[in-house]
Amino acid sequence: MDRFPLGFNTYSVRAMRWHDLRLLEYAAELKLDAVYLQDSVDPGNDDPAHWTEIKEAAARLALEVHGGDAGALPRNADGRNATFARMRQGIRHATGIGSKLVRFRVAGDRASLPPGPVEKAMETMVATLRAMRTEAMDAGVKFAIENHKDLFCWQTRQVIDAAGKEFVGSYLDTGNPVFVMEAPLATMETLGPVAVMLHLRDSVVYETPEGVAVEWVPLGEGVVDFRQIVAKAREVCPPIAIYNKPITGRPPQILPIYSSEFMKQWEDMRASDLARFLALAKRGRPYEKTMVIEDVPGKMAEPIAAALAYQQRDHMERGVEYARKVLGLGVKA
Repeated sequence: MDRFPLGFNTYSVRAMRWHDLRLLEYAAELKLDAVYLQDSVDPGNDDPAHWTEIKEAAARLALEVHGGDAGALPRNADGRNATFARMRQGIRHATGIGSKLVRFRVAGDRASLPPGPVEKAMETMVATLRAMRTEAMDAGVKFAIENHKDLFCWQTRQVIDAAGKEFVGSYLDTGNPVFVMEAPLATMETLGPVAVMLHLRDSVVYETPEGVAVEWVPLGEGVVDFRQIVAKAREVCPPIAIYNKPITGRPPQILPIYSSEFMKQWEDMRASDLARFLALAKRGRPYEKTMVIEDVPGKMAEPIAAALAYQQRDHMERGVEYARKVLGLGVKA
């Protein structure tokens, strides 16, 4: 593609508590091309009449809109019916707003996977997806599997390939790989060819006495080389939209890679992948700019909530500017 369409992921400005139509207007104000509605707080989120409003507003504002969240892998066979119901709702929601994609993930993180071998969880995921193939194909949508904090990129690719690329693709997120000790460029190389959208999130990654620290930061302000990421996307990805998705305001997390107990849950890690991640950490350093660290569950004091809302919008707009000026993204700009 000459220029990838540029959009934003609405979860990144969740502290604003904006409803869906306001989020679309915000995208238009930033002269963006696309919006991904994730974890909507709109009271009409489940109302088909509201979906029509979104679809009409998107057409009026010349925006590509995607949404539809089908949740995560069931922890056991008893949970499959509930998962199927959520997947069907995701399909209805997606088609209602004019989206061709329904987001799905295997689990929140490695610790949340069902008991047993990782391969067993992957088999369950493939079987769950295949059971929905006809309904997805009939609706003209694809399930977009987000690489989260659970599987390595090559495992996510195996799930997609085994389920069927005709109705399953990658919701490629560059922020989550560092939490599975993976270099984001490696994730792009593996999942880029089956990506149905690309969400950019930057990180600082650096060595500590206990292991490696990781923290999400505004786009262009971390250790990830996004020029390389976008260059590889041009090389391997099909035509897709790219979304700015900063999730900031969280403290650094230490990955205790020198702990044998911690590493037991990562026994399927490939040495070459760990080497690429450690090379990234050796180049990194802590984030030194101002950051409100208060993105935690529960009610917070009003001044802190206001500061967090301001920060999320500021980080979004800094990232959009970087994406345009440095990465050459966006059609309308």
